[in-house]
This record gives sequence, C-alpha cells and structure tokens, in this order.
Amino acid sequence: MTQVSLSNLRAFVIVIVVAFHSCLAYLASAPAPTAFNQAPYAWQAFPIVDPQRSIAFDVFCAWQDVSLMALMFFLSGLLTPGSLRRKKAVTYIYDRLYRIGLPFIFAVIFLSPLSFYPAYLVRTENGSFTGFWSQWTSLSSWPEGPQWFLWLLLVFNALAALLYAINPRYLDVFGRFAAWLTERPWRLIAILAATSAVVYVPMAIKFSPWQWAAFGPFSLQICRPALYVVYFFAGLCLGSAGLDHQCLRRDGPLARSWLVLLIAACVMFGIWAGFTGSAFPDWATATTLVKVGASVSFPMACATGGVFLLAIFLRFADSWRMRPIDSLSENAYSIYLVHYVFVVWLQFALLNVNLFAAVKVLCVLLSALVLSWTTSVALTRLIGALPPMTKLLALRARA
Repeated sequence: MTQVSLSNLRAFVIVIVVAFHSCLAYLASAPAPTAFNQAPYAWQAFPIVDPQRSIAFDVFCAWQDVSLMALMFFLSGLLTPGSLRRKKAVTYIYDRLYRIGLPFIFAVIFLSPLSFYPAYLVRTENGSFTGFWSQWTSLSSWPEGPQWFLWLLLVFNALAALLYAINPRYLDVFGRFAAWLTERPWRLIAILAATSAVVYVPMAIKFSPWQWAAFGPFSLQICRPALYVVYFFAGLCLGSAGLDHQCLRRDGPLARSWLVLLIAACVMFGIWAGFTGSAFPDWATATTLVKVGASVSFPMACATGGVFLLAIFLRFADSWRMRPIDSLSENAYSIYLVHYVFVVWLQFALLNVNLFAAVKVLCVLLSALVLSWTTSVALTRLIGALPPMTKLLALRARA
C-alpha cells in the first residue's frame, strides 16, 4: 500500500504548490511594485502585489519554503531507482529528456511570458504586448518561473543515470544503506540535516538565503542546489530498497513516529523563523549570530518538516483510494507545468476587487486548481486522439 500513500502525497504536494503561488500576491512582506525593467526584477517572485495582505500567508509560505521543494526532490529521487532498473541508463535519460527537457523548453518559450505578462501590465502605462515583448527580450536572462525546478531535476536524473551506467550495483549498495538509515527516524533526520548543513550553511551565510543567480533560462537559488542534491539522493537511497520496504510501510519506523516528528518540525520551524525574521529583509546588516542561527536552523527545519510529511502520509493515507485524489495525483505534473499561468492572471483579475485577502486566495487557489486540472485532463484526451507516431512522442513526454 506504500504506493497509495505516495500517490496521495503527490496529490497533496501539488495542491500545496498551487496554494503557495496563490498566496504570494497577498503576503504582508511582499515588496512594493517597481518598474518592469528595474533590477533586480522583483516581479519574478511577485508578479502581482495586491493591496489586501495578511501575515498569515507569510507564515504559510515560509513553512512551505522551508520543506516543500526539498520534499519534491526527495520524492523524485524515491521513484528513480525503479525507473533506472526497468529502463536502464540510456533509455531512462532519453525518457527524462522527453518528460522534463521538452516541457521545460515549452515553458520557457510560451508559458513563462504568458505568466508574467500581467506583471508588465500593472507596472507600465503602455500595456501593449509589443512593449512587453521588447522589454522581455532585453532582459539579461529569460525568466522561467516555477519551471526552474525542471532543469535542475533533469541534471540530478542525468547524474543518477550516469552512476548507473558506470556501476548499476550502486543502487544495491544504496538499498542496503537505506535499511540502516531508516531503522531509527532520527538517524535519517540527523544525516539529512548534517549533510545538507555542510553544503548549505557556508553558501547561505555568504550569499544570503534569498539571492538568486540566472544564466539564460537557467536560474537557481544560490545556497540551495547542493541541499537539493542531498534530498534527491536521500530519496534515491530509500527508493533503492524498494517501495515495499519496511521503512516505507504503514507500520514502519517513520510512520510510527509521525507525532514526534510533527512536534520537532514545529519547534525547528519556530527557531528558524525567529532567526530569519531578525535577518529579513537586509541580510547584510544582520549580526553574525543571527546569520549563523538562521543558516544552521534551516537544514534542521527542512529535514524535520519533510520527513514529517512523508511519515504522516505513510501512516494515514494508505487507504485513501478515491477517484478525484487518484486523478489529481496522475495529473500532478501537468498541473505543475500550467498552473502558474492561471494563478497570476487570476490574481491580476482580482487586483481591484474589494475582497478580503483570504477570500481572494481561496478564489485563486480553487479556480487555478480546477483550470489547470481540467487543462491536464483535456491534454490527455487530446493525446489519445493523435495519430500513432505523434501520440507516441506525446506520451513519452508525459510518461
């Protein structure tokens, strides 16, 4: 039943992703809009900034920022060994290029400009698309929005495939290590936190936790890629033991520890939030103690928060077999690809509507989720009606 738990967790994660982006326009800490062509281009994180704000959404987004992305890389790694063993290295990376590479290119060329056009509309008197395109093409990099996750995941997939091509037995070694690693939940958390701290803390202290770098259409948060590598390969390690392994069962050590993990996640998030709040928004002027405290507590909050979510779904979500949840899980990837377009345009449509921030967030979340879900289902049916060769290529991109 582990696969049911993981499927339900994937459905939950995609809802949280849409909710996270739905809240960004209503954060109390969202910066005031600046010109579209003014560096550092804050509209990439906040395309729309609504006058209706609430600190509650800052807390929600901060919680998700701590553990959500790391968990997504972890889950991707968890499913990688099965695919590698089934397809072998060459076929696996070929399929990854179809499933991740092509959608990333499509997102950069089409979805990203469509998503950020409203950001231009609210920041300029000239709302023409030609004016937008002129400024868009003059940017020093090509913003890709939430799809930055895809190119980084493709790199991790390629690395896993390369290791498999060199020595396929490394998955067996990882599998044996996974049994020891998950024998005690705190062992997994300690190794995750310690390993990610080694690669995260120096970069966070030097560059701040919020600084991004971009090279063409490839952007990343400077202090985090190495941390994401740790989580991807931690997931790959557990996945190497098999999804039916004791550590991923309802009665396994992770699932049984869900309550303790919840308490630990809340405590560590509170510690991280306290230090980070003292350093925000000007990292450069924060004291050394605050910088070290925020940087060290982040990997600990990330580990406890991510492992808690995995544990609670292993413990309680192994019997949630409902068609809507199954459909949401099956369409999660497509929803991820297209949801941001709907989110930003809905935020733009509600900008001058006199509603409470909570009501706007709920409207954006539900509408964007339904629209992106419907788009994914319609795309699946469209693929089913394609000619055989075209259908095969399209299915490879979604498989």
